[in-house]
Amino acid sequence: MSARLLAAALALALSGCSAVSSVGNTVGGWFGAGTARPKPAELVDFKPAAVLSEAWKAETGDAAGFLLQPQAEGDDVFAAGGGRVVRVAVPTGQVAWRIDTGVKISAGAGVAGDRVLVGGSKGELLALDRSSGQVRWKVNLSSEVVGQLLRAGDIVIARTGDGRVHGLAVADGARKWLYTRNLPSLTLRGSGGMVLRDDVLYAGFPGGKLVALNAGNGAQLWESTVALPRGATQLERVADVMGPPAVDARQVCAVAYQGRVACFDRRTGAPLWTRDTSSNSGLAMDERAVYVTDDKDAVTAYDKASGRAAWRQDKLARRAVTAPLALGAWIVVGDGEGWVHVLSADDGRFVARAKVDGAVRTAPVDIGPGFAVQTVKGTVVAFRLQ
Repeated sequence: MSARLLAAALALALSGCSAVSSVGNTVGGWFGAGTARPKPAELVDFKPAAVLSEAWKAETGDAAGFLLQPQAEGDDVFAAGGGRVVRVAVPTGQVAWRIDTGVKISAGAGVAGDRVLVGGSKGELLALDRSSGQVRWKVNLSSEVVGQLLRAGDIVIARTGDGRVHGLAVADGARKWLYTRNLPSLTLRGSGGMVLRDDVLYAGFPGGKLVALNAGNGAQLWESTVALPRGATQLERVADVMGPPAVDARQVCAVAYQGRVACFDRRTGAPLWTRDTSSNSGLAMDERAVYVTDDKDAVTAYDKASGRAAWRQDKLARRAVTAPLALGAWIVVGDGEGWVHVLSADDGRFVARAKVDGAVRTAPVDIGPGFAVQTVKGTVVAFRLQ
């Protein structure tokens, strides 16, 4: 059991867990507020091998403990936080609009055609007009909206902290389908991400399960095990799939806390390979490797075909490192100390580094060109990398 999870659990016990009742006693964030943290590793010196420069930045609002991530669509980036949603032009950083929703935003932003989606801590799901930011529809779901907001054709897919995945009409938010699972009594905030590929939704769940659903009707296609809960106590048995799965034409991969990284045939769910590791942030994949940030804040590259470890970068210990972004020749991560790190995809060495105004809790996002991160203070920072 990591010190980070124990600290989070202690913080919740002291607070009476009232703040997490809507998500089933979620163990919140990477560490508990007000609890002592181990000293982060000192940053190592290196000779930069790439040029990392800030292109622009825009403000949303304080993340308030939620794991919020911008999304790029075409020439725009959409981001949410502190009740506000912004649309920013990728080439210039100019803000097209900024809207105050009046909702405590817990998920978003997502894009569904001409709609921009955000979810709220009380189960609100809002669709905003992409051009103007005006609210086009609002529905109330069963509990706090968490994770990604996705689109499959004319269906919006949203997830709530009570174990439900909702399929809703893009046009008006009417329910199309509902998928439900029972959850363990303790879950990690940031668990249970989703990804779409060829009208199949791949969703990870607390308890170590990965499920493939028909995105059109919510029917389960297969279920596989990433990790099995082990131990005598509830904390020891936390084995949640963390972050969105990674998928390509052949396989889908996921990683679990106190468990494994595992890859499966994406059509049948048959296991291809597994490696023991524990992650409380997530993974990424490109044409060569699966990249995992483990719960010791090391980033490891596993050969995509065999699962063999190719390299491991362990010089960011105790810095609360995010899930990685695979960006061509580079792997990009943020950390809880407000730094963005660029690694070589070939061997994991440091090639560039930059400072932002606060902790980065979610993986950097490809905005083509470059990438963006969102800090806990609500600043979206776009970078160019050469």
